[in-house]
Amino acid sequence: MSEFDGLTAIVTGGASGIGLATASLLASRGARVACLDLNPKVEPPLIGILADVADDHSIRAAVLSAADTLGGIDLVINNAGIGAQGTVEDNDDAEWARVFDVNVQGMVRTTRAALPYLRRSSHAAIVNVSSIAATAGLPQRALYSATKGAVLSLTLALAADHLHEGIRVNCVNPGTADTPWVGRLLAKAADPAAERAALEARQPTGRLVSADEVAAAIAYLAGPLAAATTGTSLAVDGGMQGLRLRPRT
Repeated sequence: MSEFDGLTAIVTGGASGIGLATASLLASRGARVACLDLNPKVEPPLIGILADVADDHSIRAAVLSAADTLGGIDLVINNAGIGAQGTVEDNDDAEWARVFDVNVQGMVRTTRAALPYLRRSSHAAIVNVSSIAATAGLPQRALYSATKGAVLSLTLALAADHLHEGIRVNCVNPGTADTPWVGRLLAKAADPAAERAALEARQPTGRLVSADEVAAAIAYLAGPLAAATTGTSLAVDGGMQGLRLRPRT
């Protein structure tokens, strides 16, 4: 019997990057998984459902569709998000509102829509995807960092509010991951190779985090073996947050 046999999951942003890696891993371990995405093209056994986390009507309809198709919802993986670059001076009010709307309120909308189903589950868990940007000061990431700090705080508040309903809430804090989104950022750089080398060098392991490594951490927090774990953030960052290594000589 597999770890997630009999469990159902929804993954926002589940058609690419960390979301797809997570959805695929959960399915391989026995879960039935719906990927909620703006471009929900996925291969079976994954189920693709069109959803926009920035639109309450859209996300409520998608969650309802997922629950009807899967026969309920046990696990919510709040992964959908967008990036932003620049100092506090570089993004206007509209951009601040847009990124918060997706990265923070998108998780609120999805969780709110899924709560009635999670309350009926005997193994209910939410895992939010935050970032190393929530706990470490990174240059040129003021807006993005603010949203991911909010995700970390939201995770703790949700864990407190829903503990006695049997719903666990945790988050992962990935470092820079080798995903299509990061690939697009690198492609826009004046020197993509140099920019990639710089991103790799700031993580003590000397490489980017893989989407599969983040997915494994998400699966752990979502799974039955983590039944005593709630209100926790798990760094998957190549040691970036916790280690202070001496330069190699």
